[in-house]
Amino acid sequence: MNTHHPTRLLHGEHARELADELWTAVTTGHEYAATDIVLRALDQGADPETVLLDVIAKVQATVGEEWAANRLSVAQEHAATAINERAVAALALHPSARTTTPHQGRITVVCVDGEWHALPARLLAEVLKLRGWQVDYLGTQVPAPHLISHLTLTDADAVALSSSIATRLPTAHAAITACQAVGVPVLVGGAAFGPDGRYAHLLGADAWAPDARTAADRLAKGPLPRPRVDHRQVDDLPHLADQEYTMVARSRDSLVRAVFTDLEDAFPAMRAYDDRQREHTAEDLAHIVDFLATALYLDDEALFSQFITWTAQILRARGVAPHSLPPALRLFAHELKDFPRAARALQRGLDALATDHSTAGTPA
Repeated sequence: MNTHHPTRLLHGEHARELADELWTAVTTGHEYAATDIVLRALDQGADPETVLLDVIAKVQATVGEEWAANRLSVAQEHAATAINERAVAALALHPSARTTTPHQGRITVVCVDGEWHALPARLLAEVLKLRGWQVDYLGTQVPAPHLISHLTLTDADAVALSSSIATRLPTAHAAITACQAVGVPVLVGGAAFGPDGRYAHLLGADAWAPDARTAADRLAKGPLPRPRVDHRQVDDLPHLADQEYTMVARSRDSLVRAVFTDLEDAFPAMRAYDDRQREHTAEDLAHIVDFLATALYLDDEALFSQFITWTAQILRARGVAPHSLPPALRLFAHELKDFPRAARALQRGLDALATDHSTAGTPA
């Protein structure tokens, strides 16, 4: 027999108290304590959507912030995220979360292929279920052909496509176009699309939402218009005709090798690096190329400069003075001297570093 109380909205202070409790549980690795906190709140009548978005999602956002500030290790961040995912799964099985019969329509929720941050998409999937949608949650690592095969079998009303990493935006563009080509509209969300959704519009998405609650509200207003089956986005990114994106993306490994080799002369402190530091340097250089290529795809130099200043801040938080960044950018500029848009983006990154306080301090 179902004995749970009628659901009620959590007051702000109560939600904060629950979030504080959950934060302690996830950051100390207590999975059972975390799920108990969530289930106890539901047993006491807390609204499941509020628990999802104002407790679990809030804690997950803090996990990311604490990792960026170097107050959580990568392993701790992964463990905390895994516990939050289990808390979501426990909530989904609670009687209070299974009282709504699907009546709104059918939505496929999926991450952009290559995106590994699954929790935002999972949160949206659960919110949509609570609001009466039939949801096909596909998770991560779903190549576009498999996504399209799924859509043709299920007659989905829309696809909700999630991405947190900007470097996945070219892949997102291909997925958006493929879904629309079979007549299924696409709502996108996640940090990758920009705080104002600017890249959602650029890449031709049918709708954008900054968070799960807003996405669910948008879908509740009425169905997204179905694109024509013969829909094509021809020349929607005309700047790609210069082939700079293609050449930089294809040359990623050779660019990293060339700059890594020359960086020791340009940045002598690197000669004292141990194997682990050298490996991290190579990874950082690869990220620089990835974000440069994405900036070229979108024709948005600001995306690259923002990534560079963010990288400087992350390095500083880890006690590493980011003085290797300017010589690395100059070496990339030398390698790409025949690519005008790439050269401008790299110069903008250098200019951003020159005015960013996080680069101040004692050289490494």
